Amino acid sequence: MAQQAKNARDLNQEALELRKELARKIGAHTPSPGATQTAIPGLTLFRRTEPTACYLASYEPSVTVFVQGRKRVRLGGHIYICDGSSFLLSSIDVPAESQIIEASERVPLLSMFLRLDMPTVREVLSREELPELAPSVQSRGIAVGETTVGMLNACTRLIDLLETPEDIPFLGHSIQREILYRILRTPQGDRLRAIATTGELSHRTARAIAWLCANFAKPLHMEELADVARMGVSTLHRQFRDLTAMSPLQYQKQLRLKTARQRMLMDGLDATSAAYEVGYESVSQFSREYSRMFGQPPMRDIKALRDSKVVVIDAA
Repeated sequence: MAQQAKNARDLNQEALELRKELARKIGAHTPSPGATQTAIPGLTLFRRTEPTACYLASYEPSVTVFVQGRKRVRLGGHIYICDGSSFLLSSIDVPAESQIIEASERVPLLSMFLRLDMPTVREVLSREELPELAPSVQSRGIAVGETTVGMLNACTRLIDLLETPEDIPFLGHSIQREILYRILRTPQGDRLRAIATTGELSHRTARAIAWLCANFAKPLHMEELADVARMGVSTLHRQFRDLTAMSPLQYQKQLRLKTARQRMLMDGLDATSAAYEVGYESVSQFSREYSRMFGQPPMRDIKALRDSKVVVIDAA
C-alpha cells in the first residue's frame, strides 16, 4: 500500500515537471498573444494574456492540451473547466460558449490545439491490442480529462519537432498517432471511440452533423437528415441532443448566424447579403435571431467588434 502511494506521488511529480516543460516550450513558440500556426499539420499553439467575456467558439474533432491558465466551456447546461492539468476533447463539430477566466501577462494561458484526423482515429482503433476501457459517464460530444504522463511526453516530443522541421514529415504522424492512443486510453476517449466506430448511433449522428455543417444554408428537412444518419427521426433527435445539447434546428441556426457574423466581419458583407447567403428568407427574422444570440443588431455588433478588435471564432 505504501509503495502504491509512493508510485502515485512520483507519477504526479513527473506530470507536474512535464507540464512545466511543455509550458516553457509552447511559450517559446508563441511570442505574442493569439494563435500561432505551426509547420506541423493540424497543430496550433495559443497564448492568451487576459480574461475574456463569454464568446461563441467553434469546436471541431480535436484535442486541446492546457498547461497554464483556466478556461470555461459551456455546452447546453454542462460547464467544463479547463486548467493547466486538463485536456479538452471534442469528438464532433459543435458550437459552444467559451470564456478565458484566468490569464495574465505574467502567467498567460498556454495551450496546444491538435486537429484529429478521423481516418487515423479509426486506424488506431482497429489495432487488436488497444484495450477496452470502462465507458465515460459523459455523453456530450466534448469532454475534459486530466493529462497523463504518457500524453504529456508525446505532446512535448511533437513540439520539439518544430526545432527540426526536416523531421516533421517522417515523425509527425507517428507522434500524433501516439497522442491519439494516449487519449483513447483515458475514460474520455470513449466518446471518440463511439464517434469513430461504424454502426454506432454516435457515429451515425456524427454523419448527420457533418452533413448539416456542409449544407446549413439549405432548408432543413428532418426526414432527409435522418436518411443521412440511417435512423428514425425521433432517434436522431434524441442522439443529436445527447451529443450537442441542442436540436438539429438550433444547431443549424447557430451555424448560420456564426457564419453570417464572420462574413460581415471579415469580408465586409452587409446584413441583407449575409442573411440571404446563409439561408434566411427574411432579413427581419435574421436580425431578430442575430440580436438574440449576440446581444445587438448585426451592423452594430460588427462595428463594436471592429472597434474592439475582438476575435470571435476560437477553438482553444
